[in-house]
Amino acid sequence: MPLSRRIPKRGFSNYRFAKNYQIVNLRDLESTFSAGAVVDFDALAKAGLVRKAGEPVKILGTGDLGKALTVKAEKFSASAAAKIEAAGGKAEVI
Repeated sequence: MPLSRRIPKRGFSNYRFAKNYQIVNLRDLESTFSAGAVVDFDALAKAGLVRKAGEPVKILGTGDLGKALTVKAEKFSASAAAKIEAAGGKAEVI
């Protein structure tokens, strides 16, 4: 048996350090919330869009937003932030 096959293989795994986000798209915000609403983790959890309380929320720009919403999340994609601002709302990073 060659030496390279006899020695145990150990390496680095990023699994313990990776940050997992709960994903919410703009089309979900458009269909769920009314104009002028404040969208934070509690509102998203009540609407059933996020589940895990310990994981941060990331807003993605899939879909269109025609309402002025104040969205509070840990992270935004560039297109999502631009679409929220274009609709007259605010994208606030927590």
